[in-house]
Amino acid sequence: MDSTRAEAKARAQELRQLLQKASYAYYALDNPILEDAVYDQLYQTLLALETQYPDLVTPDSPTRRVGERPATQFTSVEHRIPLYSLENAFTLEEICRWQARWQRQQVVAETESYVCELKIDGSALALTYEHGFLVRGVTRGDGLTGEDITPNVRTIRSIPLRLNLADPLAVVEVRGEAFLPLAVFEQINQGRQQAGESLFANPRNAAAGTLRQLDARIVARRRLDFFAYTLHLPEDLGELQPPQTQWQCLDLLQQLGFRVNPNRQQCPTLAVVQDYYNHWSTARFDLPYLTDGVVVKLDSLARQAQLGFTQKFPRWAIAWKYPAQEAITQVENISVNVGRTGALTPVAELAPVQLAGTTVSRATLHNRDRLEDLDIHLGDTVVLRKAGEIIPEVLRVLPELRPPTALRYQIPHHCPECHQPVVQLPGEAVTRCVNISCPAILRGALGHWVSRDAVDIDGLGEKLIRQLVEQGLVDSVADLYDLGKEQLLKLERMGQKLAAKIVDAIADSCTQPWPRVLYGLGIRNVGKVNAQTLSEVFPSVGQLAQADVSEIGAIYGIGPEIAESVSQWFQIPANQQLIERLQTAGLQLATTQVPKGEQPLAGKTFVITGTLTTLKRDQAKTLIQAAGGKVTEAVNKNTDYLVTGASAGSKLDKAKALEISLLSETQLLALLPSELLE
Repeated sequence: MDSTRAEAKARAQELRQLLQKASYAYYALDNPILEDAVYDQLYQTLLALETQYPDLVTPDSPTRRVGERPATQFTSVEHRIPLYSLENAFTLEEICRWQARWQRQQVVAETESYVCELKIDGSALALTYEHGFLVRGVTRGDGLTGEDITPNVRTIRSIPLRLNLADPLAVVEVRGEAFLPLAVFEQINQGRQQAGESLFANPRNAAAGTLRQLDARIVARRRLDFFAYTLHLPEDLGELQPPQTQWQCLDLLQQLGFRVNPNRQQCPTLAVVQDYYNHWSTARFDLPYLTDGVVVKLDSLARQAQLGFTQKFPRWAIAWKYPAQEAITQVENISVNVGRTGALTPVAELAPVQLAGTTVSRATLHNRDRLEDLDIHLGDTVVLRKAGEIIPEVLRVLPELRPPTALRYQIPHHCPECHQPVVQLPGEAVTRCVNISCPAILRGALGHWVSRDAVDIDGLGEKLIRQLVEQGLVDSVADLYDLGKEQLLKLERMGQKLAAKIVDAIADSCTQPWPRVLYGLGIRNVGKVNAQTLSEVFPSVGQLAQADVSEIGAIYGIGPEIAESVSQWFQIPANQQLIERLQTAGLQLATTQVPKGEQPLAGKTFVITGTLTTLKRDQAKTLIQAAGGKVTEAVNKNTDYLVTGASAGSKLDKAKALEISLLSETQLLALLPSELLE
């Protein structure tokens, strides 16, 4: 072996080990050791070496996550261990009956503790590792036979290609749930809508459809995630201590390199199980993924083995599902909303009905294609659901209940706001108003700009924005920064105090960081997550404006469609003038960053809970990140500090139990560099 190749082999092995270590820290421990840019640079170096020396490629190399050739079909594989589904319960009484059943079957009558895990709304996978390496990924199928989708499974970055074991075992099987985070699901549907494709109904369907793609490169772009929850080990464990409980299995899965849901909990009694269920029945709406219930398992593996299975279910586990998310009501009318991009969205006006704990009287009908698919008529009886458990939408029409005089609805040919003709552009499912002077488009742009995730101007609600537009006081978001109290006092129900408050709020918005300003610009397809990603690679508006499409599209998680939108937006003269005016107004169009050597919070992980006094939670998060720290949602053993405000909840109790340091808002501010607080 020549010295150059020997050096390349050693370097490739070093890079693989470092990248695998970084993936383990990021996905399993939720504690990154490399910045994304550094990881990407090391990955490209490894890819270049393996391209130059193809025989150096190993099965566990991070570069092997995406196959080069699409599959022609999937093959059926028999599961070595059946993938049982879970019995469902919907009430506490059903849970009590389940407990009584397993208690009657145990040999020794004694108390038993439980482990509760969130039931992730995705697609179950069975993963097989031989001598430490991932060799097969299979769908649940019918529980006995599934489809071999190994190339697609390898694209999921939270699934390790190699187990974190010094002495690899002969065969290890891991079960878990592949899912789409909500933010990714929204991006995918936005892209499909722009391309004129049918929308995915929910993240679960999107995850299932993604896993069955024949081209693994498409799967990789959709950024599936994975939580592991079941571990099957061989008899010969070598020096590895066998787990005795489900809780120990979850800890071991994390040690092996898997992402395990951090919101799991040991529950000594059924009363604690009920508390866990009640908490997550509402707290789940703050999670970045969907959960449709709680999985309750007996903790003891010996007890699980003793109880065994029915023909369909394990006797030692049950899914306590949340209330149904569908309801039936009648369409009373259909109106049309015009959004900030000119998109016409038909909305069903409904007879009010209770759905998932709220009263629903309106539901989106998406676009013209969706209207045709539904064949909806005024007066129809329809089935509703909450898409993503948040937005009500019409799932299907019940034509057998249609009144004989019901009229079929069609989307208008003219904009209901400016009365100009609307168009449906080639390749799009959306009908649009393309009149840039349309007041609805302006109102939408203003509403987006002042929203909480953008520059967050408190007091500028929908009614005030409508007045500003109707009276000609504002023609763009930049005009907001020219408003004075005198102009605002001309508006309905506007007093001196409120006018002063709004002027101050507009001025305060100039301190919002560059990622939020970028999101507020409303560039098509650029959501909050994408804006953050773009701002990390392009820390100023000038750098982003000058970047070409290929440079933007090469960023992980961005892709060509978003890149095209961004590039086109900055080429429009009116948008260039808008940036100049925002710059003059003092908006933050570049990232304020403390030099790395002066980042006092580097390597520290924070969680924020409760209501802060002087800072909003997003502001606190931005300041911590600028000082080198990391902010996560869940309290766990890797959390260094919990920042507590008023009305702190269960996170405070958990932090105390784990003996995590607590910080008041004042103490947090004292840790931050003075230049960040100016």
